[in-house]
Amino acid sequence: MTRRNLELLLLCIAAPIVIVLFGMMVVNGGQELTFNTLGVPLGIFVAFVIAHLAVRRFAPGADPAILPISFALSGIGIAFVTRIVPDLAVRQLMWLYAGIALMVLVLAFIRNLDKVANYKYTLMAVGILLLLSPLLPGIGSESGGGQLWLKVGSFSFQPGELAKILIVVFLAGYLAANREMLSVFTWDVGPFRLPSLSTLLPLIVMWALAFLVVVLEKDLGLALVLFAVFVVMLYVATGKKFYLVVSLGMAAVAAVALYFMMGHVQTRVSIWLDPFADAQNKGLQLVQSLYSMADGDLFGTGIGRGMGASVIPVAESDFIFPVIAEEVGLLGAAGVLLLYLCFAIRGMVTAARAKSDVSSFIAVGLTSIIVLQAFIIVGGVTRVIPLTGITLPFISQGGSSLIASFAIVGCLLRCGDEGTGVGEEVKQATTALSANSVLGRVALGKRLTGTMIIFSALFAVLVANLTYIMVIQADYYQNLPGNGHTMAREAKTERGTISTYDGVVLAQSVQNENGSYERVYPAGELAAHIVGYASEKYGTSGIEAACNTALKGQESFATWADALNSLAGVNAPGNDVTLTVNSKIQQAAQDALVGEVGACVAIDPETGAVLALASSPTYDAADVEAIIAGAAAGGSAGSTDSSVLYNRATQALYAPGSTFKMVTLATALETGVATEDTMLDAPGTMDIGNAPVTNAKDVDYGRVTLARATEVSANTAFGQIGVEIGPERLVSSAEKFEFNQDVPFDLPLSKSLMPKPSEMTEWETAWAACGEPVGEHESPAGPQATVLEMALAGCAIANEGTIMQPYLVDGIYNASGKRSFTAQPSKLAQAISKATADRTLAVLRGVVTDGTGTAARISGVDVAGKTGTAERGDGTSNSWFVGMAPADNPRVVVAIVIEKGDSGEGAAKAQGVLKTALQVQGLA
Repeated sequence: MTRRNLELLLLCIAAPIVIVLFGMMVVNGGQELTFNTLGVPLGIFVAFVIAHLAVRRFAPGADPAILPISFALSGIGIAFVTRIVPDLAVRQLMWLYAGIALMVLVLAFIRNLDKVANYKYTLMAVGILLLLSPLLPGIGSESGGGQLWLKVGSFSFQPGELAKILIVVFLAGYLAANREMLSVFTWDVGPFRLPSLSTLLPLIVMWALAFLVVVLEKDLGLALVLFAVFVVMLYVATGKKFYLVVSLGMAAVAAVALYFMMGHVQTRVSIWLDPFADAQNKGLQLVQSLYSMADGDLFGTGIGRGMGASVIPVAESDFIFPVIAEEVGLLGAAGVLLLYLCFAIRGMVTAARAKSDVSSFIAVGLTSIIVLQAFIIVGGVTRVIPLTGITLPFISQGGSSLIASFAIVGCLLRCGDEGTGVGEEVKQATTALSANSVLGRVALGKRLTGTMIIFSALFAVLVANLTYIMVIQADYYQNLPGNGHTMAREAKTERGTISTYDGVVLAQSVQNENGSYERVYPAGELAAHIVGYASEKYGTSGIEAACNTALKGQESFATWADALNSLAGVNAPGNDVTLTVNSKIQQAAQDALVGEVGACVAIDPETGAVLALASSPTYDAADVEAIIAGAAAGGSAGSTDSSVLYNRATQALYAPGSTFKMVTLATALETGVATEDTMLDAPGTMDIGNAPVTNAKDVDYGRVTLARATEVSANTAFGQIGVEIGPERLVSSAEKFEFNQDVPFDLPLSKSLMPKPSEMTEWETAWAACGEPVGEHESPAGPQATVLEMALAGCAIANEGTIMQPYLVDGIYNASGKRSFTAQPSKLAQAISKATADRTLAVLRGVVTDGTGTAARISGVDVAGKTGTAERGDGTSNSWFVGMAPADNPRVVVAIVIEKGDSGEGAAKAQGVLKTALQVQGLA
């Protein structure tokens, strides 16, 4: 079979791929398959058949596979540009036809590339002028952060695309004329022989040119392509691996220099390292791309069924590959990469057949442009390398790129048509030796093979990374709280309800007229920080995130039928989640915080069930998208202290103030350092560790027992006790109360902190015993605690020294009401002995009856507790209270903090929550 007949056969094989892509889009759009609806792919096929006839006429000896590969890639490109931006599809199609026409013109008018290369310095000058032309005032235009475009009226063009081709032709001519000089190393440095500086000059010039492009035009992609293509051509011309090593070193130096010189480069690197750090702004494109590819799995979502086309900004250009991967799956995406690899193989084969050095080097350079550009952009959008912002050849929307790609195809076909082949070379060897004959076939073959191995390795890395994203890590990406793709797909499934223990519905899905479901929150602000939100745009948080798969019906199956339906993909309602929270206690906790900034937690100490968890200010989950958008617009991240979404009960770390004296008291009793009746001096101020420790308002309490010092919250007395206990025992005891521990919980929970004992001074130890973190050292100052942590400390004292595992989910039920999960109380830690807990509880009773906590008294019920006032450093204080009742057999523990609160305010606020909890339990 002749080369041209094989080319025609390959075009016919590629045609169904393009036609099927368009056909699937037509069907998905609800249209019938007819010649009219399939006119575009048929028109493209006809255009390439005409191009084939031109090749048959002007380049009959050209490679038979390059044109069909170009047809397949450009057909895929037109299909997906039509899918993503239908309004630009006609323009892209016109550019495609123009590119094919240019390819034919190249074949018709450029019959000898060696003659073109004779004008190499002119080509170099024009190429550099084109590279720098976007800097011209008036017609130079910036887009996407780079100065890359020439714009005259409504017409815009990217001159760098054509500049690459001209520079490659210049380099081919230069290397062909100087390859022997570049291959000879004459500079002796010790035992090594190195090239002279004059020999290294071309490498330095190309490095400087690439560096200049980045600095002036902020075009990382173009600079990287230019330098990499030059290095490949230099290696093929000389065979010297030294140039590869030096090039890598120069690239590393440039990368470091550019990183520290340019904020643009720093931004790209930071996005590459962690796109999720700014997922709604700078990292948006990359994050949405990862979500899209994770949705693709092996076989894809189907043409026209992916979300990437609508949610990835400018998906038709730099980020078109993630859209393809999402809709055709890993197998289809790998197939696209395989087409580029086949292009590389045929390009290298063309270089091997070339009749002259110039043709061979042009083939290597132009092939490298296509292959390296494909690797760089696909590697960027899949996080193999930092994103550089270049187009995917033949596929991305854009006329400049498409025109340049087909100019490259025309040149490659011309190089192939000029090819002599080994047989022809042997035949000519007995008659004449051309001055332009290609360098030794064996040497050239080895270098081209080595280059092809490197290209193959690069694309193997891309496929391996795609497999990791789309298969291995797919579940991880799909279940990230910020993945709105998952939420949008699930809008078609009824998500389960979230209810309080006493039956108040906090979240449910309501069906719309179009059959989709909308998440609503009928209780408004009630338990908002517990429930969280489920947003198509911003993902999930709170219980909506913690129980996401159960609410979707993908786990916690109540029956075998539920499990089988999930595996089979049967669309069934999700599971309902019942919380431990009581709506009346929760409302009381939120009422206590109205108009304040702070948090409140109520726990059943015997089981660990959270009865209430409130944070203020709060929000209505129905408004969450507007809240997040407003925070982003105002430059405030969603997790900052100023945000209403911030859960101060579990995420904020506070100085616990005198409420930590519960831990200090229990530690003193447990270790035998002191008893309730130990007498202590409690002056208004005293030096401990050569620095002052003071009571609130410098009140002098005289000589008091440890029990009385607890009731009046005497810092000077507890400072002395803290020193007697010592930092080792104080920190060790706090850790038994779950400081410095990762406590499992249904919501994100910050670790409460204590410093390293070895770093604590005597003065710091004294203040730490009083609940004030004053240390400055490598480890964090402590104590610092969440409100939930202080509630757990209270639970240890209320529950015979045992801390039960805190939990929010009481049970999970399927749509038929069958229970699939029931929470079982479990022990988290034994903080102190039962005897010590009873003794500590007795002392804390006195705080409420005769001490600083009298505002927490409840008629007819004994209450125990501890107040706290923690200085903020700005002249204000946070007001704390941890209380438990009934004191003889506590059934509820309440911890509350009021930021910038008045002294004793915490106790007064907690009283209402304690009273409501006791009333609900029938104890008050």
